[in-house]
Amino acid sequence: MKRKNERIITYQKIEEYGQWLESCERSRETVKKYRHYLKQFKEFTGDGPVTKEVVLLWKADLRERLTPVTINCVIAALNGFFKYCGWDGCESKFLKISKSSFYPERKELTKDEYGRLVKTAFANGNERLALVLETICVSGIRVSELSFITVEAIRRGQAEIECKGRIRTVLLTRQLCTILQSYASKKNISTGMIFVTKSGKALDRSNIWREMKALGMEAGVKNEKIFPHNLRHLFARTYYEIEKNLSKLADILGHRDINTTRIYTKESGSQHRLQLEKMRLLLQDTTEYFFCCTLGYS
Repeated sequence: MKRKNERIITYQKIEEYGQWLESCERSRETVKKYRHYLKQFKEFTGDGPVTKEVVLLWKADLRERLTPVTINCVIAALNGFFKYCGWDGCESKFLKISKSSFYPERKELTKDEYGRLVKTAFANGNERLALVLETICVSGIRVSELSFITVEAIRRGQAEIECKGRIRTVLLTRQLCTILQSYASKKNISTGMIFVTKSGKALDRSNIWREMKALGMEAGVKNEKIFPHNLRHLFARTYYEIEKNLSKLADILGHRDINTTRIYTKESGSQHRLQLEKMRLLLQDTTEYFFCCTLGYS
């Protein structure tokens, strides 16, 4: 028999917490993600009480399967839930992550690869996916913000996007508006969202991701480079290369913290290496050095 004061996590409590987060105007994606992590934790604990020891056991299990960044997101979900329930002493510390100076080359989507994805989508007759890729990459919006790209927005040439309790104006290029207007007319969309399912609902992130993954193999783009948010990274890097204005870029992307924007503008290791070589501070001729080594000279 369960004691009255035992800390038992239930699906009902998870749902109540999710509703509370929504009332606090947390983003839909954040609430969805937190509910998912908490349900996984519920499956781990079963009907047993939640203790600091159980939390640490699950954290150790996660370290075998997930990246440190994802684990910290899970911890944020748990800590927030524990605070909401008043379960003091169950919170866990975040993992300390050393910030990399470079963006991983294995994940960096190039303009050429982006172009191949778009062309392949058009070639396969998937015009909607091709335009989704172009809209995200041309405007720099989040995939979750596609619902704000409406017929009314393209007529105005700008979209008013609400995210995380803030509203920002995103300008849309004339070329993009012309293409989207043509697409909307073709699909008999006279008002509301441009990118919708057959039933008229907003496109889901998972659907876009799945279609992109299928497209990648045919386009010759590595699987680890294919995720919608990478298009936003490509927009940010391209913009920064031209403007070198981090503060303005942060406003365009809708970042509260400019340090978040810095992550988007990180160059790859190969680019940094080229810059180091252009400095020409190595005085010894490498060709001569290797020739001497071959002959055994010191």
